[in-house]
Amino acid sequence: MNAAEMLRQRLAELAAAFALLTRLPVPRLHLPRLTVPSEAVWAYPIAGAAVGVIGGAVYWFAHSLSCPPALAAPCALAAMILLTGALHEDGLADFADGLAGDTKERSLSIMRDHQIGTYGVLALVLSLAVRATAIALIAEPAMVMAALIAAGAASRSSAVLIMAALPPARRDGMSASVGSPTAGLAAIALGVTFVVAWLLLPLGVSLLLIVSAGVSAVVIGRVALNRLGGQTGDVLGASSQLCECLALIVLVVV
Repeated sequence: MNAAEMLRQRLAELAAAFALLTRLPVPRLHLPRLTVPSEAVWAYPIAGAAVGVIGGAVYWFAHSLSCPPALAAPCALAAMILLTGALHEDGLADFADGLAGDTKERSLSIMRDHQIGTYGVLALVLSLAVRATAIALIAEPAMVMAALIAAGAASRSSAVLIMAALPPARRDGMSASVGSPTAGLAAIALGVTFVVAWLLLPLGVSLLLIVSAGVSAVVIGRVALNRLGGQTGDVLGASSQLCECLALIVLVVV
């Protein structure tokens, strides 16, 4: 494979990541079709960072209109939720509801139910409250932009870690259709996350964001393995949400 073909392959993987994780229009550039969808996971943090850019821009615009941080923060969150089609929020809610199941089959059935239960509502409320509060406490528009970009990248890399570590819990669904990436691709995703964070934040803070991705993957992955026997798209969404909360908390504290 020559340099031009490698570039087209990387662009195809980048486009696949954006098409899966966002509602942003992906231009048709006659790129090669991915035969192994999991090859695109290295670009998931870039898609998350792009969502953070737009969320930060919305916050900056609201701030320029003299909106206080407590009002500008929900505007940024709303923009990011629209950009992702609430993909990760839906996963968090379904995963939380699935914890009520007493067997693997019952939990998977609950997670597929379109109705949201008490656990799902509570998980969503807590996630939105933590993220909105953290953004409002960071307050300064340039720092909010940096925080949302870095947290967006870290949150997607946490999902990649689970994909690489755990088998799919069911044969169908989003996660099963993507497949299991290699440990090398997961390491590249972490590396991309670190570079994105390091371009915006101090070295020590960037390393803490990598730790937050690992912690989220371990916590959610452990629960998923014990309750479901593997991972699903909802598990990945839950890990992304937990990681984003942890990352923003780290940025507020540090």
